Amino acid sequence: MNHTNDKEMVKDEVEAMDTQEADPVQVLPADGGGIESDNQSVNGEPQFPSAGSQDADMEEIDEARSEATFQFTVTNFSKLKDSQLSPPCFVRNLPWKIMVMPRYGPPQERQQQRSLGFFLQCNGESESSSWNCYAVAELRLLSQREGGEPFCRNIKHLFYSKENDWGFSHFMTWNDVLDPEKGYIKDDSIVLEVHVQADAPHGVSWDSKKHTGYVGLKNQGATCYMNSLLQTLYFTNQLRKAVYKMPTESDDSTKSVALALQRVFHELQFSDKPVGTKKLTKSFGWETLDSFMQHDVQEFLRVLLDKLESKMKGTCVEGTVPKLFEGKMVSYIHCKNVEYKSTRHETYYDIQLNIKGKKNIDESFKDYITTEVLDGENKYDAGDHGLQDAEKGVIFASFPPVLHLHLMRFQYDPVTDCSVKFNDRFEFYEKLNLDGFLNEPESTPANYTLHAVLVHSGDNHGGHYVVFINPKGDGKWCKFDDDVVSRCTKQEAIENNYGGQDDDMNMTVKHCTNAYMLVYIRDSELKNVLQKVAEEDIPQELCDRLQEEKRLEQARRKERTEAHLYMNVHVLLEDSFEGHQGNDLFDPDKAPFKIFKVKRQMTLEQLVDHLAESLKYPKAQIRPWPFAFRTNETNRPTFIDLEGDANKPIIELAENNSTWNIFLETLKPDSDLPALHSFDKDSDVLLFFKLYDPKTKQIRYCGHQYMPVAAKVVDLVPILNERAGFPQGTELLLYEEIKPNTIERIMNMTDPLEKGLDELMDGDIIVFQKDEHEESSDLPTCKDYFRDFYYRVEVTFCDKAIPNDPGFTLGLSHRISYDQLADCVAQRLGTEPSLLQFFKSQNYKDSPGHPLRCSFDGTLKDLLLYAKPKQPKKIFYQQLNIPINELENKKQFKCIWVSPKLKEEKELTLYPCKKGKVFDLLQEASKEVELAENGTGQLRLFEMSCFKIAYCPGEEVPLEHLNQTTNKTYRIEEIPADEIQLADEEVLVPVAHFSKDVYATFGTPFVVKIKYVSFHIYFLS
Repeated sequence: MNHTNDKEMVKDEVEAMDTQEADPVQVLPADGGGIESDNQSVNGEPQFPSAGSQDADMEEIDEARSEATFQFTVTNFSKLKDSQLSPPCFVRNLPWKIMVMPRYGPPQERQQQRSLGFFLQCNGESESSSWNCYAVAELRLLSQREGGEPFCRNIKHLFYSKENDWGFSHFMTWNDVLDPEKGYIKDDSIVLEVHVQADAPHGVSWDSKKHTGYVGLKNQGATCYMNSLLQTLYFTNQLRKAVYKMPTESDDSTKSVALALQRVFHELQFSDKPVGTKKLTKSFGWETLDSFMQHDVQEFLRVLLDKLESKMKGTCVEGTVPKLFEGKMVSYIHCKNVEYKSTRHETYYDIQLNIKGKKNIDESFKDYITTEVLDGENKYDAGDHGLQDAEKGVIFASFPPVLHLHLMRFQYDPVTDCSVKFNDRFEFYEKLNLDGFLNEPESTPANYTLHAVLVHSGDNHGGHYVVFINPKGDGKWCKFDDDVVSRCTKQEAIENNYGGQDDDMNMTVKHCTNAYMLVYIRDSELKNVLQKVAEEDIPQELCDRLQEEKRLEQARRKERTEAHLYMNVHVLLEDSFEGHQGNDLFDPDKAPFKIFKVKRQMTLEQLVDHLAESLKYPKAQIRPWPFAFRTNETNRPTFIDLEGDANKPIIELAENNSTWNIFLETLKPDSDLPALHSFDKDSDVLLFFKLYDPKTKQIRYCGHQYMPVAAKVVDLVPILNERAGFPQGTELLLYEEIKPNTIERIMNMTDPLEKGLDELMDGDIIVFQKDEHEESSDLPTCKDYFRDFYYRVEVTFCDKAIPNDPGFTLGLSHRISYDQLADCVAQRLGTEPSLLQFFKSQNYKDSPGHPLRCSFDGTLKDLLLYAKPKQPKKIFYQQLNIPINELENKKQFKCIWVSPKLKEEKELTLYPCKKGKVFDLLQEASKEVELAENGTGQLRLFEMSCFKIAYCPGEEVPLEHLNQTTNKTYRIEEIPADEIQLADEEVLVPVAHFSKDVYATFGTPFVVKIKYVSFHIYFLS
């Protein structure tokens, strides 16, 4: 916000500037007074903090420093009326200035309150809107009396383009500043001082490699803690060296986690710019924020290490992961009153420490190994000793070289039924001794040095992740904040991340910023774990592969950035016209273009040279003919002046289209000529020829010819007979292909070409055929053929009985009838048309719909009326055993045939008459099944439901009464001899199988014959 705007609203001023006061202030129009033009603002030399407040190695004096103190002396203060800015002081490569101005508040006791406005401005003259920089500062009004104390106020703010200054509208009342007794003014001058401490900025030119020697990882969204964890693993040098040596030569570059991690590590080591991680997240399968939110950092680390451990098996680096990260612990239960102890040895890769109610890391470890007493109702079952009072606990058997400690800041809250974050203060140390938590002392002391602190700012719903790393284990810390890496103090890395409430912390840290994971390295293994990883430690094959990937990526990037400088020339040679059966000379969607990517400003002459060289032709033996769209919807070759247009750029000749299609005429290989015939644009015309054969109903391409415009149509006949291989003197019919569905016969053969052809132009097409009547063809002339072609559509026919059948495709006329459609499909399938049934396609499901009646009197166009545009047009079919006209008078009935011993089953599809009865159905079934040799030959029908016999319809029951649904099936079987005639006291009882529950039926049900038994009941009195 611009604080020099005198007309700003009160509400806006408070929101944008004054975060420390609740009282609103008002800016009034300035009047009189001010600073004389010869009075100059003085910028004091930056004063740096003492070594006590910052590590000695951090006392930088360049512009990339993290903090500085600078002053601004305002002279003629009593006459100040406008805002004044100090000269810049550079911190983190950004200009910081003191801004001072008079401010006016609401009147008190009829007098307007005047105050000193004191602000800190960052990067105020930048026009960029993408930068930001978080800083804390102390704003001071220095006392000019000997021994006097300055008046100080603190701010913390994220500076960015819309809020590039922050401070106090009412830093001190104007009268208090002018009061000589308070000692802040001398000779009408005041001295303002700012001590600012800033994080490395984002969105501006910050060279992490230059300032720290390391680079960051790009924030590509939705990766949460991943960047911090990757940096931590990268600086575990022994692991990095092993990762490089994993065999990934044959891995898929898009799916291999190992290769993606090698790529990230290699770029972190050798790149000068922030490194991307998209390929790694893609290979890992975690490309969305939900993927990371659903797994905590501990899960992600374990999954990643498991993948690396699996990849390393059977290689020279097998066992590296457990060697670095695996520790051992012993779980035990010890009975108090009897000699009985149960122990179990376990391995771990990390330790979860409870921080709730714990002051420091020592208390958390003590809580981890605290024993649980098993007594009362919770006594331990000690086998032969019975229930016993016991103690249950764990003790560490060994600690690994690299110790990962997860601080349990995120825990489930049963009250809110969600995860909550604990921001409690929890102290950890640079040095750590864990000998007291071991079951037995190890060969070397369990002394550890803090290597990394992973920090989260925010709540359980999200926030920001950074990591502080001590790369060489020497106490020199760096902050890795995604793409920005900066030096930092030990205090920033450790003490500032203890957490706690505001009163527990200094003002530079937010209370929701705290450590959630710590990485310690054992002192005895420090040199080994942090061993130097040199370029020669990386396999050459990996370097070559990554270098090639980088080269290809740069080429693709260059291609994208330079795409506007290039265009594509699509070249068709004459053999590409062979086999084309439609209008014009080729199908744009299927033509085998040779594509040449050339610069837009390339001249026509240069293009011809390039094509000659690429296609291995002498320049004199090729001639380009650009394709042009005519107003009659045709696309034909046109003349281009190779001499007159030689120096014109091809983008101009292509009329600014990014693609230019041309027919490249070439001299035939069997020609004895050294060059193509010359072509006179005024007296010659380029014609193309097609031969139509009514018997095969196919078009054959017959080449092209330069013809004099004055030549007669009849002069073409000898040429065409030769091209077609006909005897000279064969009479021909000649047609001109004018446009789609417009083919006109050339009636007067003695007319000159310019009169015989409609608007004679280069690229005109002559279609010819023998002058003989072909009675057997339904398309006797090419005019009939092209009219049919005009209405032709490609239809895919899929077998309804085959799931996901790709089917076959036929080119058919829109106007054909049902019978013609059936004939075409039957011919393709080698069957009779009457044995086919068709189904419309349900386009929204891409599945068969209702069957099509054989009496359908519409056309193919009617069947495809609702087909989706630009989608394959489908019709489903099924092959029948009976003619379709009979089928439509019958009812399709599916049932199961069961053998007499109920073992063999066969699915039957029967076609009884629609108005038939069960008897007719059984008659149809008897023709399809094999009956027993000595059987009765009589069949019966059962209605089945849930593996039970529900009903036995009699032979006179109409079929329309039988309802076939998903939960009902029908079974046909041969009737046993003893069940043909039942006596009066006999009955057939259905029997079903069930398991445990009477409703849980299964298997094949059957019937048994039983007799009624009469009995008497006598009552005794």
